[in-house]
Amino acid sequence: MTTHIPFAIDFHVHSDESYDGHEPIELILEHAADIGLDGIVITDHDRIAESLRAAEIAPEYGLIGIPGVEVSTKHGHLLAIGVEKRPDPGRPFSETVDAVRELGGIAVVPHPFQRSRHGVRKRHVDGVDAIETYNSMLFTGYRNRRARTFARRRGYPEIGASDAHYLPNVGKAYTEILVSPDAQNPTKADIDGDELVEAILEGRTQIRGKRTPIHKSTVQYAKGAVRKSAYVLTSRAPLVPTVPASMDRT
Repeated sequence: MTTHIPFAIDFHVHSDESYDGHEPIELILEHAADIGLDGIVITDHDRIAESLRAAEIAPEYGLIGIPGVEVSTKHGHLLAIGVEKRPDPGRPFSETVDAVRELGGIAVVPHPFQRSRHGVRKRHVDGVDAIETYNSMLFTGYRNRRARTFARRRGYPEIGASDAHYLPNVGKAYTEILVSPDAQNPTKADIDGDELVEAILEGRTQIRGKRTPIHKSTVQYAKGAVRKSAYVLTSRAPLVPTVPASMDRT
């Protein structure tokens, strides 16, 4: 009988390096360990430095270290999981998917079809590695159901994630990955990143968790909108520092 070892991973978490994130990675990692996750992926918007640092120090918290970034493509957002370099933002979606693979990562579509959050439209989703079919930050379940139907009709592996920008939301939703190791009597410490990726690509995933309470989602959306508006205004004004500076993608 095949032995499956479950790993609980939240693949979509933002730190204070992201323009709309709030907590430092140390606090996020400590919280993730406290609530029983096996790992998180810091996926800041178009920035990867803190994600790389989080992946490096994750074992100190008993967690698996996986780097990543949420890339702003020409056609919407894309999660690049397992990369150590940020793909260039602003490129066509399909080119960004190719770039993620060239960098040794997997390409996951977050909150698809939700244009208010830069979700990719259906016509652009092709050849990706997985679909985020459960995002805890959605106000209703409609978009998640639509994403799930899309993924299952086309045979894409599914993941769930919190899309947390505040510490209490980390792990609200996550993915349980069922790894089938080659070693006899294996432990979680024997599992490497390649085995996790293989399990995802083979669709050995189960989505766990629940939606973030609506009032918390509302606060997160509102603060994100204010930051984006401030950026648009200050980035176009001469001799005025860009606020927040973290939204600059250079």
